Amino acid sequence: MKNIYAALLLHKAGKDVNEENVKSVVAAAGVEVDESQIKSLVASLKGVDIAKELESASLVAAAPVSGGAPAGGGAEKKEEAKPKEEKKEAAAEGLSALFG
Repeated sequence: MKNIYAALLLHKAGKDVNEENVKSVVAAAGVEVDESQIKSLVASLKGVDIAKELESASLVAAAPVSGGAPAGGGAEKKEEAKPKEEKKEAAAEGLSALFG
């Protein structure tokens, strides 16, 4: 992740996202530089329009959630809640055995 953050920082600053610049940013952060990861990242970013990718990622994250009822009505929600409650009870039983 540190290398991706470095690439995003370089992009935001209007700098070229290349191996040397990414290495410089990571090293300046005081983090260990893994040259193979940096090479892989820079190679995978070749030809990628980072601004366009960030914009499309923002649109996906901001997409509205459907307000409709789930297929089959609310009965499915009740069935889903039961296993969770049973898991909590089982976990509580296990803890009580430990602390008796």
